[in-house]
Amino acid sequence: MPQAGGSWRVKPAACTPGMRDALRDFTADRRLLLLAAMGLVTGTLGAVAAWVLLRLIALITNLAYFHVLSLSSPDLADARLGPGSILIPVFGGMLVGLIARFGSLKVRGHGIPEMLEAILVDKSRIEPKVAFWKPLASAIAIGMGGPFGAEGPIIMTGGALAAVGAQLIRLSSAERKTLLAAGAAAGMTGVFGTPVAAVLLAIEVMLFEWKPRSVVPVIVSVIAAIAWRPWLVGPWPLFPQFALPIVPWWGLALCGAVGVIAGLQAALTTAALYWLEERYEQLPIHWMWWPALGGIVVGIGGLIDPASLGIGYDTIAALIQGTVMWHAALALLLVKSIIWLVSLASGTAGGTLAPLLLMGGAVGALEAHILPFGTGGLWALVAMAAVLGGTLRCPLTAILFAVELTGDLRVMPALAIACGASFAVTALLLRRSILTERLARRGRHLSCELGVDPFAATRVGEIMRDPGPTLAANQSWEEAREFLARGAGGRRHRHLAVLDAAGGVVGILSRADFMRRSRPGARRARTLGECLANGVPLLGYPDEPAGSLADRMIDAGVGRALIVDGTTGTLLGVVTRGDLLRVHARATGLERDYTAPLRAQGHTASSTS
Repeated sequence: MPQAGGSWRVKPAACTPGMRDALRDFTADRRLLLLAAMGLVTGTLGAVAAWVLLRLIALITNLAYFHVLSLSSPDLADARLGPGSILIPVFGGMLVGLIARFGSLKVRGHGIPEMLEAILVDKSRIEPKVAFWKPLASAIAIGMGGPFGAEGPIIMTGGALAAVGAQLIRLSSAERKTLLAAGAAAGMTGVFGTPVAAVLLAIEVMLFEWKPRSVVPVIVSVIAAIAWRPWLVGPWPLFPQFALPIVPWWGLALCGAVGVIAGLQAALTTAALYWLEERYEQLPIHWMWWPALGGIVVGIGGLIDPASLGIGYDTIAALIQGTVMWHAALALLLVKSIIWLVSLASGTAGGTLAPLLLMGGAVGALEAHILPFGTGGLWALVAMAAVLGGTLRCPLTAILFAVELTGDLRVMPALAIACGASFAVTALLLRRSILTERLARRGRHLSCELGVDPFAATRVGEIMRDPGPTLAANQSWEEAREFLARGAGGRRHRHLAVLDAAGGVVGILSRADFMRRSRPGARRARTLGECLANGVPLLGYPDEPAGSLADRMIDAGVGRALIVDGTTGTLLGVVTRGDLLRVHARATGLERDYTAPLRAQGHTASSTS
């Protein structure tokens, strides 16, 4: 006879032993050791690639501006520039345009957006030729005066080398993504000598996850890169400073003000860059010639302020040391901002970190003249980090980056306040960052928020519903049809569970099954148990994560699962697709459910009386 569903109940007991053993804090397995070993190779390749790129930039700069064959890093502020020097960045832009058109389109841009696109669209695969053309195009652009940093191209190059190596081994897309980010972090470490900041950059900007599978290989990779760096690039920290003043407690609010200004600067810079990109797209000439047009502006800017050309590491060091005068800082800010925006918008090859440090440091050097305490070097460093953190939306990376650049931990409170304020400003003013805006214009949206997966935090027992009336396996087909005709216990249920004599789940039948088997000529079984002899229902458990059940339902191609007790097999409930969809809505609702504020007891009593 039909059962009215009286067996339904929710057990508040602890997880069953099998399910409890399956639930882990992390999903790491032995393949983590393979990825860590590959991280050693990736870190070595990243460090070597950083050395090659820096030496190649120095070689091209010496040939173009000093007419000497040398691998030593020159300072373009010492170059003798004239009207003819305008043609140098123009020629460099022409070469980059040719490489982009006939070599690889991936050389265009500043590296990190292209890395994100490879992760999102190409399953973390990068063509091997990118590892050759990207550093070559970047070295030409920067060596011939382009106002860019080497970190963006080397991040792309390190990621490309890691991705090429990962494609030679049987790896999943997620594992290739990890090695790609590890190679990028190793490249950044090789250039700047900032291993911890490189790990955070990989997490905040490229991976957007915190898993052992992701973090451990990246850490191994940057450690390998920093171990090689003294032999290849040079010692670290890159700009050692151990005499920066400590910000007093009453001056921390000023650090927040500096951060707000940096956030506004970051927002304005991002908006200006993409406005200029739109202007380029309206030009009636092929995009291959755009970098040459940007080179004209770069050449003119170099005549006004030679310090604005090239990577500018010497200028960054001078800003942190506080030796840049206010008029030089103002010229650097104006000229560097203009030529960097115009040239980067043209689609040439170059990085963003060093230019952001220069532009932010110039503003900080100017602010030092009106702030009541501190030195020009202190405020330049604070503003550098704040502009970087706000523009790239990576405040933790920016804080540790500035600390590792100087080796001075005492400035961390000031950096934290400024970077946090800058990040808050850009998060409120801009829908997307300078890195994700380009992806959005190509139809790709990327959420940059890290959070706990609601499907992993929700148990099936929290979302399951009453299974409704059930049917008996020994019940005849005609009895079941009559039960359905009477309304199945007063409600129209589309699916009914079938139980055996011991209360165990045999299967599930739908109204469509009854209608199909009730047609003239259809073969009918004597009992429901015989009808379900070959059908195995999908079972779930109340202490199972909702995400695990959702994956199993997708794999099985079913829209509902019966939830049973893991020990006794007793039917407890049912979960449908709609119940799973409400998991996300429930998590979103918790963020928007504003509870009433607490009121004083006396005030409450007087108001109710």
